[in-house]
Amino acid sequence: MENDKETTNEQEQEKNSCECSDDARDEKVAELEILKQSVDEQKALAQDYYDQLVRLKADFDNFRRRSEKEKKDYLDWGKEKILVKQIAIDDVLQHALKSAKAGNNIESIIVGLDMISKEFAKMLKEEGVEEIQCEKFDPNMCEALNYVESDEEDGKVLEVYQKGYKMNGKLIRTAKVKVAKNDKESENKKEN
Repeated sequence: MENDKETTNEQEQEKNSCECSDDARDEKVAELEILKQSVDEQKALAQDYYDQLVRLKADFDNFRRRSEKEKKDYLDWGKEKILVKQIAIDDVLQHALKSAKAGNNIESIIVGLDMISKEFAKMLKEEGVEEIQCEKFDPNMCEALNYVESDEEDGKVLEVYQKGYKMNGKLIRTAKVKVAKNDKESENKKEN
């Protein structure tokens, strides 16, 4: 009987250990299913992010191409606007040439050149371009090509070789000038 009891205990222990191993196995299978589900969700999320990235890249490429086209169109429009004004100046030039050829007097040539100059100045003004007025030498606006000793005030612009221009307040070309150099005035300043 004792033998039977031991066998029964062993069977119960085996049964309990089998139940424990079945429970542990079921628990591990459940964990594995959860992990598999989590991996599947992460794969789906990664695929979604990848798809969004591909669409975003395509959208950006389209945006860049569209922006470049718009920029080119604006530049072409700006060129067209300037060229139409220059064509008007050419019309005046052609009219002046025609007048100069028709008459042998210098007056008609001078009038024609004056008309061209005024038309060109008008176009520049419409585009926001203004001539730099150089009375006193300013190294930010002028380039001194020549310094000449003179009785004039030191730094006074004596002659403008080439006009300087600003467009909408920004310097686009410096004026090339001849500048007075008065050594007497410079010495007086040093003495004081």
